[in-house]
Amino acid sequence: MNFNRAVPRVAAIAFAISAACGAATASAADSSEKTPNAKFDGLDKNKDGLLTRDEIRGGRDYKAAFDAADANKDGKLDRDEFTRAEAIHDRIVAGKYVDDGVLTARVKTALLQEPELKSLDVKVQTQDGVVMLSGFVRDDGQRQKATKAAEKVSGVASVKDAMTVR
Repeated sequence: MNFNRAVPRVAAIAFAISAACGAATASAADSSEKTPNAKFDGLDKNKDGLLTRDEIRGGRDYKAAFDAADANKDGKLDRDEFTRAEAIHDRIVAGKYVDDGVLTARVKTALLQEPELKSLDVKVQTQDGVVMLSGFVRDDGQRQKATKAAEKVSGVASVKDAMTVR
């Protein structure tokens, strides 16, 4: 293949793809107001094209997302603001999973630092700050050490004990 011929051909193909993507994006942006949003439509009980706090009530973690997305601070979300609220809500939910993962790692570290505790036999799961300890321990003393070590970790809301004494 001749390099001098290949470069212009590749550049032309890349330009064509870029132009097509740009046109598709512009077309999607122009029709965003017309595009139906089934979730928005389902929540809009009075069909006025706006969502109030009462219409969104029940959605977990939506208060912060609603407040952040309400650009004009009128206490209502239009379709664009609702789209922003959905993105903010998704980030809030994802952040909780990250926090739970961090807590799990901290609890595992705390268990590893406990002397005379076979911490590799203890499993740690975390959901919404609640830590569940499961697995096997040698006696009730080890069970108490594991539970206390987990309770001391900053950010842990509570500890559930599902450990079994062997």
